[in-house]
Amino acid sequence: MRYAFHPEARLEYREAAAYYEATRPGLGAAFTIEVESVIEQITAAPERWRHFEEDVRRCLARRFPYGVLYTIERDYILIVAVMHGSREPGYWKHRIA
Repeated sequence: MRYAFHPEARLEYREAAAYYEATRPGLGAAFTIEVESVIEQITAAPERWRHFEEDVRRCLARRFPYGVLYTIERDYILIVAVMHGSREPGYWKHRIA
């Protein structure tokens, strides 16, 4: 199944990768690989992860403290957020309203 990013989710994904890369060269690439792996898992079996809130589901990364929040749309997966585990809960809700 194909997927698409909400524009704000794409931005936070890029900012997180840039942050990790600035912290240590190569860490941004490792973060990107991890998130892409999570997205592959989601697209392979989108209903595998239970609802996080309303119709939004969450799949957690293993190496980094991030989760990918998504909804299952008719023809694709919409990635609503690439969220750090310590970030303010619910900051992304306006993206699905």
